[in-house]
Amino acid sequence: MDAINIYDAKTQLSKLVDEAAGGKDVVISRHGKPVARLTSLKLKASPVVFGVLKGKVRIGKDFDAPLSDDVIAAFGGR
Repeated sequence: MDAINIYDAKTQLSKLVDEAAGGKDVVISRHGKPVARLTSLKLKASPVVFGVLKGKVRIGKDFDAPLSDDVIAAFGGR
């Protein structure tokens, strides 16, 4: 880990972010004492699981039937 003072970190932020994104940790210090660490985020991809709701969801037989006139009117269709 490299340490850099806070003034230099402000002036070189873009470079430091690129380094952190590349996997390098950067320690930011104030008056010679470490106060923060700039590091990359490790984003976890959640796996896609098919069939989780199998047997729990039911679609009515009239799912795609035309809507009644009062429902259409409620949505401003007339």
